[in-house]
Amino acid sequence: MHPINIADKLSQFSDHWSPKTIGEVGGTAIKLVKLQGDFVWHRHELEDELFLVLKGRLLLRFRDREVAVEPGELIIVPRGVEHQPAATDETHVLLVEPATTLNTGNVGNERTVDRPDRI
Repeated sequence: MHPINIADKLSQFSDHWSPKTIGEVGGTAIKLVKLQGDFVWHRHELEDELFLVLKGRLLLRFRDREVAVEPGELIIVPRGVEHQPAATDETHVLLVEPATTLNTGNVGNERTVDRPDRI
């Protein structure tokens, strides 16, 4: 048991759309990710996702609307809801989701991360 310095963890990587696990609580992963540009449209059939914006601005697109999430704000995407995360400028996000959640959900492509690195 020790404190986790989020800024230090974020300084350890520069790649976008590749979540890094920083901890786990009862099967739920706490991950950090850097976003820039558009991600793939996808959904998670069994998992809810929590996005907490630390820096930048996250745009979450849904089929019927778009939601901007600013630093210090969070949004929860319920299981089964198709969404597309996007960020014009580099955005830092803390994710809370089941440890088994694939970042691309029901879509497999070059951005799919089976097992996020633990940092």
